[in-house]
Amino acid sequence: MKNFFKRLIGLDKIEKTIADAEIKMKEAVENTAKAQREAEKARQDAEQAKLTPKEIASKKGEPWVAVLDTKVNKDNVRNGFFELDWNEEFVVELKKAGYGFDGDPDEEIVDRWFRDLARNMLVEGGLDPNRGAGFINVTKLANGKAQLE
Repeated sequence: MKNFFKRLIGLDKIEKTIADAEIKMKEAVENTAKAQREAEKARQDAEQAKLTPKEIASKKGEPWVAVLDTKVNKDNVRNGFFELDWNEEFVVELKKAGYGFDGDPDEEIVDRWFRDLARNMLVEGGLDPNRGAGFINVTKLANGKAQLE
């Protein structure tokens, strides 16, 4: 009887229209939220794309080191240099591995690691690590970089 009365006065159509409108409104809210999430992700991706590998690793709290440049002395091929860059997390990892202590300059800690790395490469290559092979001179550069000559 109740449904008959609703149909008689057209209330059933009004209720259906309201229900349809509520569904559409809910979908619109969900679509807006989804679009906002996608826009935020696109903004973060664009921001991430502007970061250097060092900045990305530092932001994640991961150790990072890279060789930025390598030069060989034309007059004496036994000498040259590597320009290294690293983040603070890399130095912390080197300290944990025994390459340095709090208070040691970062450049010295990285130099100890680099010398050890070079020595290990010579040994693995069947060469004497104590052979005359020039010297390593550490020059501190701006922004936490160092040049090893």
